[in-house]
Amino acid sequence: MARLNILIWHIHGAYLTAITQTEHNWYVPTKPGFPEGYAGRGEGSTMPEYVREIPADSVRDLPLDLIICQTPSNYTTDRFELLSPDQLRLPTIYLEHNSPEPHPTDSLHPAAADPTTTLVHVTHYNRLMWDNGQAASRVIEHSVAIDPTIRYSGHRAEGLIVVNELRRRGRMAGLDLYNYLRPRIPITVAGMDSLSVGGIGEIHYTRLHQRVAEYRFLFSPMRYSSLPLAVIEAMTIGMPVVALATTELPTVIRNGIHGFVSANPDELAKQMAFLLDNPDEARRMGENARELALTRFGLARFVQDWNSLFGELTGT
Repeated sequence: MARLNILIWHIHGAYLTAITQTEHNWYVPTKPGFPEGYAGRGEGSTMPEYVREIPADSVRDLPLDLIICQTPSNYTTDRFELLSPDQLRLPTIYLEHNSPEPHPTDSLHPAAADPTTTLVHVTHYNRLMWDNGQAASRVIEHSVAIDPTIRYSGHRAEGLIVVNELRRRGRMAGLDLYNYLRPRIPITVAGMDSLSVGGIGEIHYTRLHQRVAEYRFLFSPMRYSSLPLAVIEAMTIGMPVVALATTELPTVIRNGIHGFVSANPDELAKQMAFLLDNPDEARRMGENARELALTRFGLARFVQDWNSLFGELTGT
């Protein structure tokens, strides 16, 4: 398709790396001090070279074709500060990464009253639960762009959680479950501020998955979130996943096939112990998880889905 000029804010680095695998001219705005959304490519970026940083006050001079918002601030404030009147009339996508808040069923989406904005959810659960109002909504499921040579070894007889700021995010992110399980199961956590809860600290994205691959299983303690990218990353490298049976996860992980899901923490502890005692079974489930990740969450499908939408909105 024709190469497009697309403006997007840097909100989720891993997702930004994946979506920019579509070969367009991507522009990410920057501001001094790097406030939220304005970090540009980010430190140590592995994004393609056609992802370009642009000072926020120069955005209005770009020959843009498409705008992608990802937060209420992007949608209600940032775009009006950065864009010219003509740019504000361009096709606009609101890419919604999160499950609805504050209420799981009665939360009106910020773009719900805008029939001119296309609302893209990353899971079917999210689309179902948000009140999308008049916005045209659809689902483009996740993918990840990580080093394809990394493979699971699982030689560490220990589980790993990959969550940023687990202590601050509390029960929603599963802090209480981590504290409940770790006296019974060898398990640790990686991510921002994880040292404060006895974890191994933050690991740069370019080195993260090689380290993750060492652990016997990934545990996702998130009670309420979109399908975590950490889960898809683990599956992609061939790692079994243990997770709460909430939101989209029961449609992804099948018990005894890709790992285990349950809403019962004691049942999860039992299955974690099984994986620790049976590394061959862990490896078998990890291979199944990888096969699923490469089909349902494969990068080629993801790129095709996004390019199809871009072509539809821009007439290219």
